[in-house]
Amino acid sequence: MIEHDALTATRVAYDAAASTYAQLFRDSLRDSPLDRAILGVFAEAVSANGDGRVADLGCGPGHVTAYLDGLGLAAFGVDASPAMIELAREAYPGLRFDVGSMAASGIADGALSGVLSRWSVIHTPPRELPVILSEFHRVLAPGGHLLIGFSASEDPSHPTQVFDHAVAPAYRWWPDHLAALLRESGLAEVARTVREPQPTDRRQFKEIHLLARKA
Repeated sequence: MIEHDALTATRVAYDAAASTYAQLFRDSLRDSPLDRAILGVFAEAVSANGDGRVADLGCGPGHVTAYLDGLGLAAFGVDASPAMIELAREAYPGLRFDVGSMAASGIADGALSGVLSRWSVIHTPPRELPVILSEFHRVLAPGGHLLIGFSASEDPSHPTQVFDHAVAPAYRWWPDHLAALLRESGLAEVARTVREPQPTDRRQFKEIHLLARKA
């Protein structure tokens, strides 16, 4: 199981920051053509191999869930923060949003064509990440796709690095190491993107998206 103290601390911190977070990020895709393109590829992969049912796990205020819905997917959101879910329901009343844990989502085995996890695993203690990845694998149907986004560490000899996230303690991952954990969980990497940091970015981290498929 995921460490109770870490999960509780993260949930409490995001409850407190929910309104500010929603204001900062609700329109973030508008100015991110690369992110929109990546989500478009994910949507096409999901639609080609299933019924388009997708869970946005760690959905926050729901803006990416709504974007996936706009791409024609049957998307719903799950987040551990009740305050985030309340904001998502207010902003997008036509969509489904549930309070829940990525480690024990309550979703039926093989029920999904896709799972989206954009920066939602960064607060997970590294030794607990395989639990999350196994849950992603469990809820995906054969042929289903996972899109996972995270910030990259800088040294392959140190596959995880702690960084000073504004809300809660967080981790960066060496991409090849996380891809290996995906393989161990039964999810084979299909593609990856690397976004180099821009001079104006507060943190000079590479941003990674891994697209993986369940056999």
